[in-house]
Amino acid sequence: MHATATSSRLRIKRLVLAALMLALAYVLPFFTGNIPQIGSMLLPMHLPVLLCGFLCGGPWGALVGFIAPLMRSVLTGGFPPMFPTALAMAFELAAYGLLAGLLYRRLPHSWVGTYTSLVAAMIGGRIVWGIVEVVLLTSTGSAFTFAAFVAGAFTNAIPGIILQLVALPAIVRALDKANLIPQE
Repeated sequence: MHATATSSRLRIKRLVLAALMLALAYVLPFFTGNIPQIGSMLLPMHLPVLLCGFLCGGPWGALVGFIAPLMRSVLTGGFPPMFPTALAMAFELAAYGLLAGLLYRRLPHSWVGTYTSLVAAMIGGRIVWGIVEVVLLTSTGSAFTFAAFVAGAFTNAIPGIILQLVALPAIVRALDKANLIPQE
């Protein structure tokens, strides 16, 4: 009975944290004023999705990551635009959440393990984004060049990448030390 109650509490805790991260993914882009150029530089939806992966695990991170840009596009009337932006972001953010969560659960909960999980998730998500952009744009007869990939995934996103690399490991390590990350 005790194991079942503990398991149930853990699921509820993860559900609540995932809902909070989804809400943050919806709200944070308002701070960039829904200006796509600023949003693509600061990547405000990425932070809560990556954090969800760390806090709740890969499956929750993937779910929140996939839902967040689609939900935001529908609820805000097209910010980000559904095609191709929100669709590509859905797969990208799902990969971020999934990879961050899966790797963090398997690596030591240290600065090295946290950074390794984060960097691998960031690279994996960007690769997924590039593949999805190629598929979506090719289906419309448009091209997605390697230069467009580098600009969209890295060059234009440098401020957001720096923010993720500075803020997320510090947040995750602080939450882990305070025993606020749900454990299996």
